[in-house]
Amino acid sequence: MTDAIAVEGLGRRFGAFHAVRDVTFTVARGEIFGYLGANGAGKSTTIRILCGLLAPTAGRATVAGLDVAADPEGVKRRIGYMSQRFSLYPDLTVAENLDFFGGAYGFSGRALRRRIDAIVEETGLRALRDSATQSLPAGLQQRVALANALLHDPELLFLDEPTAGVDPASRREFLALVRRRVRRGATVFLTTHYMDEAEYCGRVGMMVDGRLAALGTPAELKQRLVPGDAWSVRSARRAELQAALAATDGVRAVHPHGAGFRVRCDPARLDGATLAARCREIDPAAELEPGTATLDDVFHAVVAGGGVA
Repeated sequence: MTDAIAVEGLGRRFGAFHAVRDVTFTVARGEIFGYLGANGAGKSTTIRILCGLLAPTAGRATVAGLDVAADPEGVKRRIGYMSQRFSLYPDLTVAENLDFFGGAYGFSGRALRRRIDAIVEETGLRALRDSATQSLPAGLQQRVALANALLHDPELLFLDEPTAGVDPASRREFLALVRRRVRRGATVFLTTHYMDEAEYCGRVGMMVDGRLAALGTPAELKQRLVPGDAWSVRSARRAELQAALAATDGVRAVHPHGAGFRVRCDPARLDGATLAARCREIDPAAELEPGTATLDDVFHAVVAGGGVA
């Protein structure tokens, strides 16, 4: 069985600027593949190439067995695409949006009505089908956009930061819908800024300055790139404590995280008790919590190292 996506030496240049450089990876059928990176790292350019919207200037990519440069229109018919920016018509109802775009997909009459009935049921939108889309909260608007992307039952779904700006509960519900679709055989290519979302991916690729800097399962990346102990620290003297720990022997990395910061240590050189004592020399009220490495730790390590394949 061929891969859902196969990319080899992919590149895209805009004048002298290389947005994507020599990127190679595959995505298996039925996989959720996470594609991570800071703004400007090359994620959106890669997606635009894979969706047949932008021609590569180097390398080759196939999607659903079709060459994206040779048959971009064929690729578009085989995929569903959803961006972080709501792209449907806000003044139309949920059903009217689906009816309009269903016609663009080639559905009509009873076949279209059946597809709309099925997709609003699948996405939990049946009670809202006659609601104006602009009246819905952000989480439900994104669910409408997902329903639209799934309307023609694509085998491959591209989700470009689909839950940006959505509350945590709505994000969880959205991802549950995506995972159910994957269990039915779909393949998902997901870009996200939320590292907890990336934990659900079978494999993750991380982009830095247009290059694929790391690739593997979340567990593999953590084991390879962020070994050692990990701690979460909260302190009212955050900046001072971060600077002190960064200069402490045995500390591998310090980076901001939520309301506090994360510390990674070499356990052979710095144990938890010594780390806690060091923190409380500076801030007696500092709070430390042991934990395990996260993809957020991996991402910071990859960016700080300039990319580790």
